[in-house]
Amino acid sequence: MELLEAIILAVLAASTPLLLAASGELLVERAGVLNLGVEGMMIVGAACGFAGAWATGSTLIGALCGIFAGIALSLVFALMALGLAVNQVATGLALTILGVGVSGLIGAGFVGERIATAPRLYIPGLTTLPFVGKILFGEDAFVYVSIALIVAIWYFLYRTRAGLILRAIGDNHVSAHALGYPVLKIRTLAVMFGGGCAGLAGAYLPLAYTPFFVPGMTAGRGWIALALVVFASWLPGRLVIGAYLFGAVSILQLHAQGWGVGVPSQLMSALPYLATVVVLVLISRTRSGGSTAPAALGTVFVPDR
Repeated sequence: MELLEAIILAVLAASTPLLLAASGELLVERAGVLNLGVEGMMIVGAACGFAGAWATGSTLIGALCGIFAGIALSLVFALMALGLAVNQVATGLALTILGVGVSGLIGAGFVGERIATAPRLYIPGLTTLPFVGKILFGEDAFVYVSIALIVAIWYFLYRTRAGLILRAIGDNHVSAHALGYPVLKIRTLAVMFGGGCAGLAGAYLPLAYTPFFVPGMTAGRGWIALALVVFASWLPGRLVIGAYLFGAVSILQLHAQGWGVGVPSQLMSALPYLATVVVLVLISRTRSGGSTAPAALGTVFVPDR
């Protein structure tokens, strides 16, 4: 039971940054924008989050620094892809390259430094319960925020007028503009929200997952988050399942190495990424005409002059 509890806790920790980043990207793509710069925003969020926490000794300030860093980088994407109508794919890829460089510059002076990890919840009488205590009542705030975030996104998309307008823009921005909705403004706000989520996901890594910063510590999690949105068919409920599934695959390869499984460690480390490719191939082969993908995803909108 203790081993199973430890594995579940590890899966939750590994899945949280994926869920945070993918939640923001889901909203962005629902608005009809394809932002491939999630990886870049995550790594900048990690560097700024660690720098903020190291300078102030506060996990909260570190998390806010990560969020603001992600938003700042997302505004660069919005300016290029939405304001200047530059190709969204090229802009997103350039943003990732920019983010890697900026994070290396910001984090160069913090390599080798350590900080205290984010505190965990403790409720007397509940956290000490056998097996479920630490899983349900002993996590750090990032885990609970990730769950609350996906619930809030589901409610926003399907239970509010603003969410309906955002989905309408993602499906047909021309018709939404004809009805008087500010397409560029709404898409920009969605991109900023996605950037904030990616920055928070990146900040989680040095603030709660590992108490230090190293260049490239996101290790492709931003790309997995992008794949998760497709895996979930742009539905919040499926996104939760996908995030924990991919987190479990990541942890499985670590435990398999510890159990002495006769498979090369390099292959085991590649499992999460191999699973991503397999899932995307299966989805592309089985998807029917009833896809829930936004019809205007990745298209450029130029308002009437």
